[in-house]
Amino acid sequence: MAQFIAFHPDAEVTGGTVLSFVNAMKRGQESRIAILAKHNVGIVEGEWYLQQGWLDAFKEVAETLGEMNLFLMGAAIIENAKFPPMRGLEDALRSIDIAYHMNHRLNGQVMFDPNTGAMLEGIGHYTLVSFDEKNRQAVYNCQNPYPSKFDEGIISEVVRRFKPADSTKYEVKLDITKERRTQGADSCTYIITW
Repeated sequence: MAQFIAFHPDAEVTGGTVLSFVNAMKRGQESRIAILAKHNVGIVEGEWYLQQGWLDAFKEVAETLGEMNLFLMGAAIIENAKFPPMRGLEDALRSIDIAYHMNHRLNGQVMFDPNTGAMLEGIGHYTLVSFDEKNRQAVYNCQNPYPSKFDEGIISEVVRRFKPADSTKYEVKLDITKERRTQGADSCTYIITW
């Protein structure tokens, strides 16, 4: 499946997570709220909305407002979605998959239980493929229906916040030698340096 197509038609996302769609930047909030409403997605904390509606809203934003908006929405996700405690860059990158599952449910069941550590399948994953602390490089795979620029924004913000204090720069770059959702694949791979 390519980006913008839910892996399961009954997958849902929390209203709190959807707030990243609105809060990514002040300018244009009304337009983004209208796009969400058009696709039957609200921003009410504690409510659940069909993931496909949210993905349809992402697609409309990409087509009408531009992909940079998707990147900014991804960067805002850490402020709006539930995340587990994170300590250090490697832990923070691993936690994205947990957060993804904590903020989605399938058939009425939240997909990650923090009390038991049980994770349900059905919506894809965010996977830290490798982490080389010495050479300050990681490889990350996003196998989910979200737009590539959105995932790049999430990863970039996590790296920005959790990179070592002595690291003055970082880069999150799509690996164009691998399959990509923009070309109809199920996943995208990113090379991260810091």
